[in-house]
Amino acid sequence: MLYVPSRIILARAFVDRQNVHTLVLSGPSAPSVAPTISWSPEPTVLIGVAAMAALYAIAWRRARASGSPHRPGFGRLALFTGGLVTIIAALVSPIDSLGDQLLVMHMVQHVLLLDLAPILIILGFNKVLLRPVTRRLHVLERRAGYLAHPAFAVLAYAGFMWLWHVPSMYDAALRNSTVHAFEHLCFAAAGSLYWWHLLSPIRSRMRMGGLGPVAYMVSTKLLVGALGIALAFAPASFYPFYEHHPHYWGLSPSTDQSMAGLVMALEQSIVMGIALVWVFVQMLRESEREAQRAERYEVA
Repeated sequence: MLYVPSRIILARAFVDRQNVHTLVLSGPSAPSVAPTISWSPEPTVLIGVAAMAALYAIAWRRARASGSPHRPGFGRLALFTGGLVTIIAALVSPIDSLGDQLLVMHMVQHVLLLDLAPILIILGFNKVLLRPVTRRLHVLERRAGYLAHPAFAVLAYAGFMWLWHVPSMYDAALRNSTVHAFEHLCFAAAGSLYWWHLLSPIRSRMRMGGLGPVAYMVSTKLLVGALGIALAFAPASFYPFYEHHPHYWGLSPSTDQSMAGLVMALEQSIVMGIALVWVFVQMLRESEREAQRAERYEVA
């Protein structure tokens, strides 16, 4: 039996509804309409999440049985599980179908894939869990060259956010399920690379020192924040895809776009703020450890 992605079915329904109601529902005083709420059980997403869960469970049990004093606890397991749940929420829950109808919900989907899911998944690892693949990761980092540099991660993170919010690219993703899936892969990959440089439990040869992490995050916040401001305060809607939709939840296209920009700006401020606090705490701990090592050498 041929599988038809749910977002294509929804898109066709929207087109039919548009043909009937465009003249009535597209004006500035259009009445509020309830959006279609449905789950999107995409097999590729479910299989991918299940494979990640199985591989992590095997590695977690092996690390727990190693007897190491730094073996992963149930907290790491909970964090990784939270990351997988976030992926399901973004791509399978009604957030996915609502994102095809409302820009603000599509933005929620983006920040889940770009920030929250990668952060939780990376925090689910520690050195013991990654010990079997640490050498391979170091080899991969050397071979990647400039692609493994933190500056590239900033450019990829901010670049994909800007690229996929160009109106032609944005509308193409919503009208074509393959392009839409590629867009999600871009966000997930850029987010994973970006947060890996900050949260990785493995010491990288390009690891940022001193105030490097602060500059890393501030530069990203400025680049992405400019996009959020542009969306929030634009005088008109940028995206033709939403302009002829009914006013779901009473939101006009321009109001919907403004809310999406505010979601982006608020989420960035909260996540980057928490990350900055975490970075400062790590810097203080590292400074304290170095002072303790220096004292031991002096006594010796």
